[in-house]
Amino acid sequence: MSSLEEPLGLDKLPSLSTIDRLGRFSSSACRPRGEDMGMGNCWIEGRSCSSSNSCNEDVEEYSREAFTWRRKTRDMLPGDVSGRRTSSLGRNHVIYGPVCDSRYMPDNQYSSCCNDKGMRDITNKFFKGIPKYVKIVEVGPRDGLQNEKNIVPTAVKVELIHRLISSGLSVVEATSFVSPKWVPQLADAKDVMEAVRDVEGARLPVLTPNLKGFEAAVAAGAKEVAIFASASESFSKSNINCSIEESLTRYRAVAHAAGKLSIPVRGYVSCAVGCPVEGAIPPSKVAYVAKEMYDMGCFEISLGDTIGVGTPGTVLPMLEAVMAVVPAEKLAVHFHDTYGQSLPNILVSLQMGISTVDSSVAGLGGCPYAKGASGNVPTEDVVYMLNGLGVNTNVDLGKLLLAGEFISKHLGRTTGSKTAIALGRVTADPSKM
Repeated sequence: MSSLEEPLGLDKLPSLSTIDRLGRFSSSACRPRGEDMGMGNCWIEGRSCSSSNSCNEDVEEYSREAFTWRRKTRDMLPGDVSGRRTSSLGRNHVIYGPVCDSRYMPDNQYSSCCNDKGMRDITNKFFKGIPKYVKIVEVGPRDGLQNEKNIVPTAVKVELIHRLISSGLSVVEATSFVSPKWVPQLADAKDVMEAVRDVEGARLPVLTPNLKGFEAAVAAGAKEVAIFASASESFSKSNINCSIEESLTRYRAVAHAAGKLSIPVRGYVSCAVGCPVEGAIPPSKVAYVAKEMYDMGCFEISLGDTIGVGTPGTVLPMLEAVMAVVPAEKLAVHFHDTYGQSLPNILVSLQMGISTVDSSVAGLGGCPYAKGASGNVPTEDVVYMLNGLGVNTNVDLGKLLLAGEFISKHLGRTTGSKTAIALGRVTADPSKM
């Protein structure tokens, strides 16, 4: 499963006397304007403050604890900071950025209120390509739970799906219609699908490995399905017991049957960066499989780093190869966090113009056929990062955290989300705020 390496405790940070000040350390706090960023820092009284820190009205009060400020600084009112303001302080230079306020409240309600112009008026070249809205495909109930050693009761799976939908997630992968012999954790696929088939407010795709699985899914009420092929010949044979070409032949039959019923088909490409057997996978192989899926009618193709070995340096050429044959708007990314590279890989993907990201609540998941592959990137961490970038997801982080807490308690272990761990500490120990 994913690493539970813990972030720095808040007791290691400068003393904060009120919860409002906690917003300064949120990733959704304001960033300096592009022309002010320099090496990524804004300079305040000779001290660099992280570009992820808030530069709002409480900065003056906070600074009195550690710095000597001149009266000219105190005269700056929040309402006046509509653009770049500077004040000469001796040899140093103060830069005032756009007003932004971000807080995490004790009742698990996350709120972020930022000057929209300040968040959107980013001239730095590294953020120009990031979309304003990102669709998150929640894969926890399927990809997350399929790797659990113990069978999760159907009622718990159904409750988890309801909680995820209530948080605002518009796509929740419900289950997989695979042989119970190979994935006993999802043997209750029919019961799960029948329990949620009439739920409104979200799409509930299910995985179907072949025509038989597709027919069972449709009979249970599935309105959207997904198919999966590998860019690695070795992994394809170990995972679904057939070659890449044989798997594509199977999926053409599924896509054809789905087309007759007007059922959308999503495609997954596994081992898009590396394979546990073959090692690094050439981008051209990934592009070939993705193009075949696109041509057979998949409305979206998710590129999966199944064993989590990708870095921005290896993800970028893979995306470039795929985007040469499949439109960016038809692509999604699916990263596992084995080496802690999921978030930077997602950021690179956003910069490339991809606006759909797969993730799993509490970092659940892994791959039963890829030894050592840890969980998916936690949905909570993805939402937290996107909030910090000013990207809309329509997801309520507070409700999402509760869903992650629910399933983590049932599984009897700590969440794999660093965001959930950090914010859980804050609300559990007010003395550290």
